[in-house]
Order: sequence, then C-alpha cells, then structure tokens
Amino acid sequence: MIDRETFVELMSGVCAPVTVVTAMSADGHPQGSTVSSFASLSLDPPLVSFALDRASALLPHLQPGDGVGVNILGAGQHELASTFARPSRGPGLKFDGVDWTVRSGLPHLPESAGWTAGRVERHVDGGDHVLLVVRVEEAEPTPTAPLTYARRAFGTHAPLAVAG
Repeated sequence: MIDRETFVELMSGVCAPVTVVTAMSADGHPQGSTVSSFASLSLDPPLVSFALDRASALLPHLQPGDGVGVNILGAGQHELASTFARPSRGPGLKFDGVDWTVRSGLPHLPESAGWTAGRVERHVDGGDHVLLVVRVEEAEPTPTAPLTYARRAFGTHAPLAVAG
C-alpha cells in the first residue's frame, strides 16, 4: 500500500483543468467551488463528471436532478480559481466582488474559456469524495487558452512545436 504523501506527489504531476462549478441554492444564493477533476465521460449521451469532497459546502446543492454549471477557467483567471477554492464564509459570499451573471438559472462567470450546464444524474461513491455524473444540456466553447493546474502551480496548455 502506498502512503498518502507519495500518492499526493504522484497526482500533483497530472495536469488538470481548472473549473468553477456553480449552483443556485433553494433560497436563490449563488454557490460555487473550484474543481480540478472535471472530465468528459460520454459522448452519447453527453455526460461529464467531477468530484467533490464529502465536506464540500457545494455538495448539498447538487443532488440528482439539480442544475449545475461548469465554468472552465481561462489562463488569466487564476485569481478566480483561488477565490472559489477558499472555504465558504456564508451563502453567496464567494461571489462578492466577482463579475458574474445568471445563465440557464445558474451562476456563470462570463470571461471563462468555456461553459457547460446540465443536470446531476447521479452520485458515485469515491472514498472521501463523491463523483457527480452530469448530463450536459448546454455547452459553449471558446478559443481562450484554458487554465490548468500541475505541480501545485497554475499554468496553461501550449501546443508543442513540431520540427518538420
């Protein structure tokens, strides 16, 4: 069995997309959290997935059937990633001072590199996390370079120059 530190170090070398997953609480407050486990799951039907810590303040707002937005952050949005990674200080407070709109009934960060919205289909047990499977109902890609996270630092993707 490997130890926790070895596993954390191994996984820090995996380049991950940086997203802010959003929901609207029943009382109309925006909710959001930085998530780096966002992935495509299926083309037919269109499904994506991401994982949330079981203690996440966002998880109670994302039960099966609930709407969810995923803002795929752009290379210049590392401050937003840090803002939404902090623990919640109260309902909607992470959105204080942040430029956001409502799109498809969900909090949307308009300068993001991409946007998708859908409904939570199911939760899957994942140890200390819960994997959420989401059916995509709306998607908007942009040509903006994505924000990524690897080796405990933000960066972006750049194509390799191919010698020819």
